[in-house]
Parts: sequence; C-alpha cells; structure tokens
Amino acid sequence: MNESAELPFWLELTTAVLLLAGSTFALIGALGLVRLKDFFQRMHPPALASTIGAWCVALASIIYFSGLKQSPVLHAWLIPVLLSITVPVTTLLLARAALFRKRMSGDDVPAEVSSGKDDGN
Repeated sequence: MNESAELPFWLELTTAVLLLAGSTFALIGALGLVRLKDFFQRMHPPALASTIGAWCVALASIIYFSGLKQSPVLHAWLIPVLLSITVPVTTLLLARAALFRKRMSGDDVPAEVSSGKDDGN
C-alpha cells in the first residue's frame, strides 16, 4: 500500500475503540490468570476474555482494511473463527488432564462421569 488513503474520522474512531476493547479483554484475561488461585479457576478468564478480545481485534481489522480498500475485506474472520473452535477444545483437554493428574495423586476430585455405555450391570 504505497498510496496514503484518508479514512473518515468515524472509521478511525471505531477501529480505535475496538482495538482498545480487545486489549482490555486481553488484560482482564491475563489478570484473571494471575489473580486466581486454582488451576481450574485460572482456565476460564483467559479462554473467554482472549476469545472476545480476538473478535474485537478482527472486527477492527475488517473495518479498517475495508475502509482502505473501499470493499469488504473479510478474511480476518478466519482467526477468531478458528480460535472459537480450538479454545474450548483445548480448555476441555487441559481440564481433563488436570483432573486425571489429581485423581492419580489421590486428591479429592469429582467422580468420573460415565460414558453412557451399558457396562452389563
């Protein structure tokens, strides 16, 4: 992009607000990660806040670059869509691994949930 395009003020303001919102959500997620005591409590804030922050940043990117090109630029949605798919799966796998480790060490944790299969009883 060699030519300098002049964007309307409302477009720049909207982009700036979305970027600030995204960084605020990321900061809240990081503070939740630092402040909470237990591993299971620490999993929730970063997963939610970082995902919402990524959506805000992607929306800001779409608005800004669509304004520069003066046509829709939607390929930035790929990042938050993939995050929305992978973050819950990763969180679930981390929680299961942590529960497994706690069970193996003999800690008091909730019982395993049956898989719903008939085991002959």
